[in-house]
Amino acid sequence: MRHRLGIDVGGTNTDAVILDEQLRVVASVKSPTTEDTGDGIVAAVDAVLARSGVDPGSISHAMLGTTHCTNAIVERRGLSKVGVLRLGAPATTAVPPLEGWPDDLRDAIGEHTYLIAGGLEHDGRGYSQIDDDEIRAACHRMRGHVDAVAVIGVFSPIDERQEIRAAEVASEVLSVPITRSACIGSIGLLERENATVLNAALKDTLTTLAQGFIAALHARAIDAEVCIGQNDGTLMRLDYALEFPVLTIGCGPTNSIRGAAHLSAVADALVVDIGGTTTDIGVLVNGFPRQSAEASDIGGIRTNFRMPDVLSFGLGGGTLVDIDGASVRIGPESVGHRIHSEALAFGGTKTTVTDIALASGNASIPGVAEPSIDPTVRDAALDRVRAMIEEAIDRMKPSADAVPVVLVGGGSIVAPDNLDGVSEVIRPEHFGAANAVGAALADVAGQVEKLYRVENGPADALADAAQEAHDRAIMAGAAAKTVEVVELEELPLAYMEENTVMIRARAVGQLAE
Repeated sequence: MRHRLGIDVGGTNTDAVILDEQLRVVASVKSPTTEDTGDGIVAAVDAVLARSGVDPGSISHAMLGTTHCTNAIVERRGLSKVGVLRLGAPATTAVPPLEGWPDDLRDAIGEHTYLIAGGLEHDGRGYSQIDDDEIRAACHRMRGHVDAVAVIGVFSPIDERQEIRAAEVASEVLSVPITRSACIGSIGLLERENATVLNAALKDTLTTLAQGFIAALHARAIDAEVCIGQNDGTLMRLDYALEFPVLTIGCGPTNSIRGAAHLSAVADALVVDIGGTTTDIGVLVNGFPRQSAEASDIGGIRTNFRMPDVLSFGLGGGTLVDIDGASVRIGPESVGHRIHSEALAFGGTKTTVTDIALASGNASIPGVAEPSIDPTVRDAALDRVRAMIEEAIDRMKPSADAVPVVLVGGGSIVAPDNLDGVSEVIRPEHFGAANAVGAALADVAGQVEKLYRVENGPADALADAAQEAHDRAIMAGAAAKTVEVVELEELPLAYMEENTVMIRARAVGQLAE
């Protein structure tokens, strides 16, 4: 029998799960996340192999969901120096590249930004032609100072040819990875530029993590195809992920939502994922996370690639409970992965939300005794936890009607069994490892969002977008025979010519063996 290994690296715990061919959970474990995330991954893999008794040679696919790239941006560490080539002069000189970026993130990326000739009108007509010599001169100036290059053209998602040519010229001068914006984001120039620069800066970050993951697998005789979770709740093959590491941002919450759908067999609900540090609430629609319609902010940078619609707030198992007389404050500070040494229940001195849950008798952890907490403080903290969860649920509900809620995550033991505005609270088996289960599920997706001129109706444009999404799903690792277009929408655009529309297409298929 073949098996799948799923790993999800969170801020507090690294979860691992093994699924069989029918996608049933064979074993799941939680292991503390370490300062070096690779060490935590190795410990989780060893633990789940020991618990399952599965032959490592039977594991055909290993899936990794990680916040590693998100953390690199937020913490400003491990980022590559990026040279930025914007094809937009003279029209976009008023707002230079990296405008509005936090100073510390600009310093991490570097100062090699060039605004050179190029760009298109919204209908695809070129208002400025690119100059190969100007591109070469910029690349020569940045040679030896950058680890990657980002190429961004005005309205390039309509016509990529200027970006393609600029990338070809840059590759003649520089031997570094090159990211083109038309492959990353949608129409908005600055948001697409930001996402492209971040993608270029993250390539070495994800490559280093992936190499450590692969080495750990090989050391345990696991010869598996490696896949990485992406931000829409699906997977991508490793080589595709290394080309587009920015797509891994947001995969943590989406893994939990997908895992919750699989474990609970519920297709439409709210998913409340309570970890060690934060609670993430997402909307499950037809078994997949609802995507946000708004631009996303990542580490202070506004981007425009699609992200899951998730509400996050500071409530988790390791969240600190601040007691001041009769008043109680919950978080947002957390002991994180130090909960096993700092929380009262584990012999520490700090009161956490987990201590409150254990003291109430509503939750238990094998081998861990109930901490002694004043009943008045305990009840006040429980009321505050309930209020925080119910308030967040109300903000995410699509209507005033009661909705089912699927509770997952190791910290969900702190949540009550009954919540106002909720028709049913579901705690599926293996709820603590839902994020790792989501990482291991074998759906692969490709999506596209482009502008088209539709003089004679949208039929040809719809077919073109659907085919491109189909092809991208195969590039990401889907088996060609299983790919289906599951989303195809035509959106008229304000302030554009009458025959210009945006088309979004999404195709999903099973992971190729």
